[in-house]
Amino acid sequence: MDLVALEEIRRLKYRYARALDLKRWDEFADVFTVDAVAEYGTRALSEPLTLTGRAAIVSFMRKALGNGIITVHMMTQPEIEIDGETATGTWCFEDTVIAHEQRVMIKGSAYYDDVYRREDGIWRIARTGYVRTWEASVSFDDMPSFNLLANRWATAG
Repeated sequence: MDLVALEEIRRLKYRYARALDLKRWDEFADVFTVDAVAEYGTRALSEPLTLTGRAAIVSFMRKALGNGIITVHMMTQPEIEIDGETATGTWCFEDTVIAHEQRVMIKGSAYYDDVYRREDGIWRIARTGYVRTWEASVSFDDMPSFNLLANRWATAG
């Protein structure tokens, strides 16, 4: 197995989550191939959701998870298979979404199924998607003692 490629793909997926959570949209865009496809299955947004092309994926995420939305995505348990200039991967993830203005918190988990492609020596995500194993939401109104402490950038978008 190509251990360098394996580590590069792991770092790519971690960068996907970090750039998304920190709303670093240019960096987030750079994890995808131009023709990437994303298929997200979540009841919170309506399901299924298919986005075609890097620009469409970034535009959707920027709008859906932009101003006032705090997210944390944790990626674990990667199973990656490399075949030359392409690879596949499965990742368990858990996420938390805090929509402060809507006074709701959503938590959930799923398994990502990814396809990666190396172009000009750089690994990028060519296809990504998941279907939730579970998702739950709670209103801040049901938690009278809930007190959100967040960095200014997290709530300002």
